[in-house]
Amino acid sequence: MSEALAACEDGVAIAAPQIGISLRIFVVSKRLFQAGEGDAIFINPIITKLSKKRVVMEEGCLSVRWTYGKTKRADKVTVQAYDELGNRFTWNASDLMAQIFQHEIDHLDGILFIDHATNLHEQKIVSDKHD
Repeated sequence: MSEALAACEDGVAIAAPQIGISLRIFVVSKRLFQAGEGDAIFINPIITKLSKKRVVMEEGCLSVRWTYGKTKRADKVTVQAYDELGNRFTWNASDLMAQIFQHEIDHLDGILFIDHATNLHEQKIVSDKHD
C-alpha cells in the first residue's frame, strides 16, 4: 500500500479497497510527517469521537482522479486502530488529518467522497517537474 501511495505524488493517504485489497486498512503518507518518520498504518480503524462542529472542505480522491468537490466533515475526530505490530493506539486529529481519517474510513465502509460532495468539478494538477 505504501508503494501505491508513494507512486502518486499528490496522494496523502490510501485505503486497501482502493487497490483491490479487501481489508480494513489505510495508510497515511509519511509526506505529512517530520523527516525520518514512516507512513502511518491504521488497521481496523474506528472513529470513536466526532466533534459537533462541521466544516466544508475541498476534497479529492485517488479513486476518482482529478475530480474535486466540497464535503462537510467534522473538524475534529478521534480514531482507534491497530498498527502493523498489533498494538492498539488512539489518534486525536483536527484539520487536514481529521479530514483524511474520515475520508479513508469512508472508503473502508464503501463510500466515496463523490457520494456526498457538492460542486464537483475536474481539475488536472500539472506538475512543474520535468523529466
